[in-house]
Amino acid sequence: MKTAVIVFPGSNCDRDAAVALRNATGHAPAMIWHRETDLPKLDLIVVPGGFSYGDYLRPGAMAGNSPIMREVTKRAEDGVPTLGICNGFQILAEVGLLPGALMRNAGLNYVCRTVTLRVENSQTLFTAGYDAGQTVNIPIAHHDGNYFADTDTLDRLEGDGRVAFRYDTANGSDGNPNGSARDIAGIFNETKTVLGMMPHPERAADAQHGGTDGKAMFDALAGAL
Repeated sequence: MKTAVIVFPGSNCDRDAAVALRNATGHAPAMIWHRETDLPKLDLIVVPGGFSYGDYLRPGAMAGNSPIMREVTKRAEDGVPTLGICNGFQILAEVGLLPGALMRNAGLNYVCRTVTLRVENSQTLFTAGYDAGQTVNIPIAHHDGNYFADTDTLDRLEGDGRVAFRYDTANGSDGNPNGSARDIAGIFNETKTVLGMMPHPERAADAQHGGTDGKAMFDALAGAL
């Protein structure tokens, strides 16, 4: 299985993603600098979290115009599975691979803690290691994770099974840490080969990090691909 992690100035979760991929697949991923213009043949692309370009303009805006993102977009449109985590989700939305936008958190504060997610769709490459309705604990760390889309887009995402994860609010509204519409924490593209999510599964892929609920995602990808 051949994987790659895209690295931007300001990425700070690229190595976390690389370790999770190496542990799941047995092979170290290629680390692709943002100024590159080509990619090798790949089975999976990961656009990691962090603060690319210091979040200037808005998170993901400058990274979305990096040379490598033209090739990432092409590969994703051709069906290569692509995972965007936190800032990676913001970047995938910026380049149009995923609908909607990630806005400033409703509380206007940076939020860094573990949240409970509910798995909405377990019938994909990314989520096959979970059961629909299962709750998992995954860390978040973001200032602009408030997912927004117009009502028609939200209805379409729900109707097509393209909501991957929601923040679990069963114990109160505090479960939604950023004000995301309909408690959405992650979404798929139309073919469900692109996933963007604000929580960090790579930070919950080793028991020494305090939890392993994210490990199932990387293991499922390794098994499927």
